[in-house]
Amino acid sequence: MITCVVTYTIDPEKIDAFEEFARAWMRLVDRHGGTHHGYFLPSEGASDQALALFTFPSLAEYEVYRARFGVDPEFVEADRIRDESGCVLRYERTFMRPLLPTDLVPEATRTEG
Repeated sequence: MITCVVTYTIDPEKIDAFEEFARAWMRLVDRHGGTHHGYFLPSEGASDQALALFTFPSLAEYEVYRARFGVDPEFVEADRIRDESGCVLRYERTFMRPLLPTDLVPEATRTEG
């Protein structure tokens, strides 16, 4: 499993456009094999930072999804929202391996090694 964390610097004056952009990408990730964990928008503190987290079962499956960028009309349309509105000033993509609550092992069953 691989989780993509995207850190956005956004234009706070264009938050409505960013939300439209985010909704489009949440649908696309879920439709094409991933699980979107949501966008996290500014509430307090820095008003120009947002995060997105989504998971694919493997890097190979993420690459299949990624191959649609710039080709698939739905992907092009989602990017058009960002490009025409100017809601995203820049972004950075990082890949992480999640440790989830379902990965917890009760202490009583752990063995010292």
